Amino acid sequence: MIKVLLAEDQGMMRGALALLLDLEEDMQVVAQVAAGDRIVPAALEARPDIALLDIELPGRSGLDAAADLRDALPSCKVLIVTTFGRPGYLRRAMEAGASGFLVKDGPVEDLAAAIRRVLAGERVIDPGLAAAALSAGPNPLTQRERDVLTAAVDGATVSDIAGKLHLSQATVRNYLSAAIGKTGTRNRMEAVRAARQNGWL
Repeated sequence: MIKVLLAEDQGMMRGALALLLDLEEDMQVVAQVAAGDRIVPAALEARPDIALLDIELPGRSGLDAAADLRDALPSCKVLIVTTFGRPGYLRRAMEAGASGFLVKDGPVEDLAAAIRRVLAGERVIDPGLAAAALSAGPNPLTQRERDVLTAAVDGATVSDIAGKLHLSQATVRNYLSAAIGKTGTRNRMEAVRAARQNGWL
């Protein structure tokens, strides 16, 4: 029996996935969580063979939780299942140790097959997303540029960002300028939008 952990913040989607996977003769959903910071504790308690993680979760992103899970329970495989099929997310998921990445618009039969393939040692990646990731190239932003853009998401001022990240205002301006240049945009809000669309934040 394949033991599955589901991490999905939308209750209806989580319940439907659990119901459908439990219909598979060789699968059992042993844990369900709605927040990213609950993934590792639930996995350590339930000991699943595979964790299906959404990316956008409250508390901690599925991408960050995938890396945490790899360290805390290396025997548990990770399959990212998300609405957000962005090349940068795929790259980050693979770097975090995920064994697969699927977009939610596929049939549940594909998900069940992907789970079996991952547990057989294969990597399973949505083909369209794989092609997009190859053509998009690596994330051009440094970690610090990503931090500054993330802090700018809600329209924070340079002074607010500097205070939050313990940087000087001049340093924040330099990081913002570099991020704007690397994203080919005109201002910080466009840079945030472009970085999000590419899955770089």
